[in-house]
Amino acid sequence: MGRFDGKTVLVTGGSSGMGLAGAKRIISEGGQVIVTGLNEARLQAAQTELGQGATVIRNDAADPLAALALAADVRKLFPLNGLWLNAAFATLAAPEEIDAASFDAMMAANVRGPMLQLAQLSEFLAPGASVVLTSSSSTYEGAAATSLYAATKGAVVAMARSWATALAPRGIRVNVLVPGPIETNFRHFLPDEARSGFEQFVVDQVPLGRAGTAAEAAAVALFLLSDDASYVTGSQYAVDGGLIMH
Repeated sequence: MGRFDGKTVLVTGGSSGMGLAGAKRIISEGGQVIVTGLNEARLQAAQTELGQGATVIRNDAADPLAALALAADVRKLFPLNGLWLNAAFATLAAPEEIDAASFDAMMAANVRGPMLQLAQLSEFLAPGASVVLTSSSSTYEGAAATSLYAATKGAVVAMARSWATALAPRGIRVNVLVPGPIETNFRHFLPDEARSGFEQFVVDQVPLGRAGTAAEAAAVALFLLSDDASYVTGSQYAVDGGLIMH
């Protein structure tokens, strides 16, 4: 018996990185997955890699109508036993460089997106289901150039705490994954020439002395999505090699 036998889990932003690693493992443990993403090539590659256990859907979390469209697709496949709200993006900018357009774009994808997704998908969550939101260690790092991204990921933590209270009467748990430097999407928003130096700067602050893997982050998300975490809600789980423990 696998942890996800007979269960269906929706993973937004699941066509690459942590989301894809998690989707693969859910299938290997007996589950079915619904995966969303934006990049057509990645979506096609994910469908090939995941096989018949996966339904792959193009969906843009930043689009205010996307949650309605996603709910229409999920209606054919519910109930959902797990919902991993993982889709997001990041850019770097000094505080003086942030304008209304960049603010609106990142808030739309990283905050409004999961907020509307939960609003539309809540009715499809089975009793005892689990919701996981992906935040970021950037929320706690205090890095000079990540104020906007960190703000969006701090909002995710606040949302999850309220949802944990709101959904508890249905036996639905809500928790937050807080990944640090993860290899597959590690500071992917940086230009190539700046990435290696910044990565080394971050890794030098990690007590374990290395970046994590997508599989390591996904393993913690899957713990939270599974019945192994049946008495865990309203919590944050850092997967960061000790980066933010100080």
